[in-house]
Amino acid sequence: MRAKVLVPVALAAAVASMAFAPNPADARGATVMLKESIPAGTIVVRTNERRLYLGIGGGQAIAYPVGVGRAGKQWSGVSYIDGKYVRPAWSPPASVRADHPNLPQVVPGGSPRNPMGVAAMSLAGGEYAIHGTNQPGSIGHFVSYGCIRMYNEDITDLYSRVSVGTEVIVR
Repeated sequence: MRAKVLVPVALAAAVASMAFAPNPADARGATVMLKESIPAGTIVVRTNERRLYLGIGGGQAIAYPVGVGRAGKQWSGVSYIDGKYVRPAWSPPASVRADHPNLPQVVPGGSPRNPMGVAAMSLAGGEYAIHGTNQPGSIGHFVSYGCIRMYNEDITDLYSRVSVGTEVIVR
């Protein structure tokens, strides 16, 4: 009797988790050839180009347009993905709160006011993430406090291609 109850519950949980998982359809990433080889599975963000590249091997990468840090908020260096989140809640970091003191302590995931979009991947060693956006018009510009913003379709695609531990190089 117990097995009969657990199977439908497990099936319902699996279906529900798929309903909330990001869907990689409609991504804007394009496969490109690069002069500089990026190791397969490595993410490189070229801030001045406002592009994120995911190395796929053979001198090729998937290129995505991104929004990057505004003047005085940019950073460069090497990190790695230390967490992956679907519809994450957002707590404004101190630097954002200083400029926008009226922000709530937490903006729930899925809220139209949540700047993280449909998914986020946090980067080790700081308050930065690669994430979707609730402001698609900001992609391609110098707009953030250091995070890398992507179209929701693109973060969904990238999210499905990388894992925790993926190296991220920001130049």
